[in-house]
Amino acid sequence: MGTDNEFQEEVERKARRKIRAREEEGRSLWFGLGMMGMVGWAVAIPTLLGIGVGLWLDARTNGRISWTLTGLGIGIILGCVNAWFWVRRESRDL
Repeated sequence: MGTDNEFQEEVERKARRKIRAREEEGRSLWFGLGMMGMVGWAVAIPTLLGIGVGLWLDARTNGRISWTLTGLGIGIILGCVNAWFWVRRESRDL
């Protein structure tokens, strides 16, 4: 009997969330597409900046380290952290 009650509560919770989502304005398909675009740019910009700095450093140094690859890695990591914070903030606002 406990599982039936839990199932009913879960269905009611999801129904309330669905109704609340329908009532909110501004949360359309365009909002979702815009959010995906923001997350993409949040990763792409730091990655491109890291590559640019790496290329600049590679042109000025003759080291064994590829600064371009190092910048790429750092840029991806920073971009993913940036996107994670962005998505977490938006999820909290919902």
